[in-house]
Amino acid sequence: MHLKKYFYIISCAFMVASCSSTKYVDDGSFLLNKVEMKTDGTYPDINTSQLKGYVRQKSNSQWFSAVKIPLHTYSLSGRDTSKWINRTLKSMGEAPVIFDSTATARTCEDLRLALCNKGYLMAYVDATTKTKGKKKVNVTYTLHPGLPYHIRLIRRDIRDTAIAHIIGDDTHSLLSEGMQFDANKLDEERKRIVNALTDNGYYRFHKDYITFQAENIADSRDIDVAMVLHQYVLNHDSIADHPRYDIGKVTYTSGNPDDSQLHLRPSVMRANTLIRQGQPYSASDLRNTYNRFGRLQAVKYTNINFHDNDSLHTLDCNIQLTPNKPNSISFEPEGTNTAGDLGAAMALTYQNRNLFRGSEVLSIQLRGAYEAITGLEGYSNQDFIEYSVEASLSFPRIIAPFGLHKFTSLSNTQSEVSVMYDMQNRPEYHRRVLSMAWKYKWANAGHHDRYQLDILDINYLFMPWISDTFRKDYLEDDNNKNAILRYNYENLLIMKFGFGYSYNNGIYAIKANVETSGNLLGLCSGIFNFSKNNNGQYKVFDIAYAQYAKADIDLTRNILFDDNHQLVMHLGFGIAYPYGNSTILPFEKRYFSGGANSVRGWSVRELGPGKFKGHNGQIDFINQTGDMKLDINFEYRAPLFWKLTGALFVDAGNIWTLRNYDDQPGGQFKFDEFWKQIAVGYGLGFRLNFDYFILRFDMGMKAVNPAYEADGGKHYPITSPNFSRDFTFHFAVGLPF
Repeated sequence: MHLKKYFYIISCAFMVASCSSTKYVDDGSFLLNKVEMKTDGTYPDINTSQLKGYVRQKSNSQWFSAVKIPLHTYSLSGRDTSKWINRTLKSMGEAPVIFDSTATARTCEDLRLALCNKGYLMAYVDATTKTKGKKKVNVTYTLHPGLPYHIRLIRRDIRDTAIAHIIGDDTHSLLSEGMQFDANKLDEERKRIVNALTDNGYYRFHKDYITFQAENIADSRDIDVAMVLHQYVLNHDSIADHPRYDIGKVTYTSGNPDDSQLHLRPSVMRANTLIRQGQPYSASDLRNTYNRFGRLQAVKYTNINFHDNDSLHTLDCNIQLTPNKPNSISFEPEGTNTAGDLGAAMALTYQNRNLFRGSEVLSIQLRGAYEAITGLEGYSNQDFIEYSVEASLSFPRIIAPFGLHKFTSLSNTQSEVSVMYDMQNRPEYHRRVLSMAWKYKWANAGHHDRYQLDILDINYLFMPWISDTFRKDYLEDDNNKNAILRYNYENLLIMKFGFGYSYNNGIYAIKANVETSGNLLGLCSGIFNFSKNNNGQYKVFDIAYAQYAKADIDLTRNILFDDNHQLVMHLGFGIAYPYGNSTILPFEKRYFSGGANSVRGWSVRELGPGKFKGHNGQIDFINQTGDMKLDINFEYRAPLFWKLTGALFVDAGNIWTLRNYDDQPGGQFKFDEFWKQIAVGYGLGFRLNFDYFILRFDMGMKAVNPAYEADGGKHYPITSPNFSRDFTFHFAVGLPF
């Protein structure tokens, strides 16, 4: 039966692949089958991948640079466009790219000019074609750069006295004598000078006032470059020095024709305006003022206009603000599926975007969830019910009792205070969580860095009721002395301080976070001699508090092969250590492995710690946690067709405990053994990209299983894969990293 199924799948695949890709290629024309680019030698500064953008005709897209499924999908369609199936196949597929000799010739010229701009002034490019079959052709572009030219002498002709004093002796120039000639560097130098001047009061200055003249020295590969900064043109007949403007009056008006009132306090508008009266005009201040008002949720649109007084060389500034709707209510339903148990949840959120006329955002959310739990025996109730209410108040500035007001003028800042109460009723127990937080967030304007400082984050977890069955079977059973399990069903106070940092420029991404908990309470415990519970833990208001330190870092590197194909590499590492008042980490702070964002050959919380293998699913979700986590991921992403993209991935990692717990044999981290306990998985994924969100379907297989002894399986299942044993399917929203 299985052989018939596999044979059917393989037959369908061959049918699609064998469908003629030249079905819609007319006689006398050719399908552009393949495009290649190479150089006639080794040139360290020439990257053919970057030059592929100059190719005017590219071949049809391929799945993982191998199979042209989009083209084959298009070819499956019939010629009768009145049938919906033909229209659907064509819209999902990709029409054949017909070879155009004119586009090839233009590509050669574009590539030659690109090489000339990089300093290879004697470069030339040729294209060779090779037919494949009757209707296919391969095109190869060969670059012949020759020897590069270098700048011998740089001369600056600045025909404006005032500007000459500003940039005449410029130590920040991007050009230097002896460097390889590069037209792109000349353009970057011109942009740099324009930015420096427009930030220094030169409101009317633009790039056309700067020209470069390059002269090749006879019988050499040397070039003399002259930069000319021209005078300001008053009219067609007269020129003068460039005018320098200062800011005059700064006024604010409403952009709402139905409401001329400004709904922001004057102090808030001034704090977000970097354009100041009496200061020179600055394009950067203008841009940053737009950014600052753009982040205020009370403001919908911002329009800044200048009126010039040429006789006084001043600019009057008017900032027009269009207000946003102050209040909104949203409703979000969702469905849940937890290990086969179906449920539903809904959230109602109210938001006020301008609570104190300073763009303060008040958000109140009410959430409820229900889940029908199956498979539990000995419990009177079989349902899970959760209710929560959360309120947060966000300020677009630093709110602090100490002098941080100067910091607000340097960065885009935000202060946030939040309170949350969550009530969970399960058949086994009832759980309550009360949380309070005070945090700061800021980002440097124009940079890719973001910061978060958690000044205070308090979580009070308490268990008002535990069923007799659960208490007897798991918490008080003499045969089940699970310290980790018992610890997570006791009342606990967590008071932490943390700092987070993130950086993302599209190529590199860094996320780091450190936090500590209980240190202040630990200091007070010793000073004021707090009482202890039966486990020897200090108590605050008759509640034990957690004490630990935790650090996490995620590194991501994105390698772009072209506009569509990329390799993403990810490294994640986290470590947490309980000390002082704790010997075990709180469950919410422990690490788990497996799942859609970890090692995808395993389900969530199914892997680790170390070579430990859980057997009782009702309680081992707590045992399959650890104090340290390692994730290493490689994922190759490529477009398929329509909104569908594909991925091939290899994942590795695991979790470990730092202490030796009897209930997690084989789970402790040891330097001489941990590398043997790294799990490896591989697989294939599909993603539907709807712009606003991505639906992800990943299919993972186990390759190296560290728990093979306890699992009764193989250490290297990749050598003899078993679909029912090694396969795991993941559905998620968003990319894994």
